[in-house]
Amino acid sequence: MAPAMVEQNAVVTSLRSWPERIRAFYHDVRTEMKKVTSPTLKEVQATTTVVIITVFLFALYFFVVDYAISNTLERGLRYFSHH
Repeated sequence: MAPAMVEQNAVVTSLRSWPERIRAFYHDVRTEMKKVTSPTLKEVQATTTVVIITVFLFALYFFVVDYAISNTLERGLRYFSHH
């Protein structure tokens, strides 16, 4: 068989199996979605609290680091500009 004919047969086979693959994909999606559960109100509140506290801690950390770097650079520039 010629290579072009083999390639054409592979394309035709792939196209013919496409609807079945789509059907199998949607079946798998539906099966997995049946396993999904929503978090309880208590879980949502707990994770929200953790996120808010974490955001504030990071904000405080970056404020301190920014302040320290800013002061260091400012003092260095002031020192070297006068000497």
